[in-house]
Amino acid sequence: MNRSKRLVLALCCVVVISVSGCGNSQKYNDLKAQNRIQQQRIEGLENELGLCSGQLQQKTQELEAISGKSGADQQAKDALIAALEADIQKKKALIAQMQTQLLQGGTPLPAEMNVLLQDFAKSSDMVDFDAATGMLKFKSDLLFDSGSDTVKSGAAEAVKALAGIMNSDEGGAFDIVIVGHTDDMPIKKATTLKNHPTNWHLSVHRAISVERMLDTNGIAPERMAVKGYGQYRPVEANKPGKKGNTANRRVEIFIIPGSA
Repeated sequence: MNRSKRLVLALCCVVVISVSGCGNSQKYNDLKAQNRIQQQRIEGLENELGLCSGQLQQKTQELEAISGKSGADQQAKDALIAALEADIQKKKALIAQMQTQLLQGGTPLPAEMNVLLQDFAKSSDMVDFDAATGMLKFKSDLLFDSGSDTVKSGAAEAVKALAGIMNSDEGGAFDIVIVGHTDDMPIKKATTLKNHPTNWHLSVHRAISVERMLDTNGIAPERMAVKGYGQYRPVEANKPGKKGNTANRRVEIFIIPGSA
């Protein structure tokens, strides 16, 4: 092969590599744009939900004012309240769906990240990984003592290993959303109530503890977000009488396209 042909071949390779890189960059930017658009839609729906909730409260107060009276007027108000309640539940379901889509990033993770996270989950009995959603699920009973938001020493190594993955070449382009959940068992111990007045507080505080540990292990704070849903997003039914369910005590970590 003469020199001119080698030069043409080399230039073609450069063009192919450049186009491939641009394609990946464009896909990454598209994912970030989708996240921003979804967040705007969620905020709009939350505003609508607040308006409907206010209307429901107003109509409920009107109904209470005529309590004991019968007739078409009260029946009409009952029908209106039922319609508002149905509309609110519909909007809540749509918001929850969109929030889940936002957390999941809209597309499965690249194959290289999936392999790393699958291997990570296999190496620890406290972690499950769902490749379809890019979600890691930590069992809270293995991460924390009952009523505590302090990560157990035995779990610290698993969190450190996750930080290593997220700071790798494969994980560096992704951010993290950490979501805490509890079951429905009420907090009763005075010492626990002092730090965590409700299960909602406990779920958020546990998510923050995981965030802080990841921060300590080199994950930049601007790459992380924290949420807590308390007892309100169970994955299995709790036992009757607020007896809880260990499956609902968990910390979920969603891997999403970076926002930077």
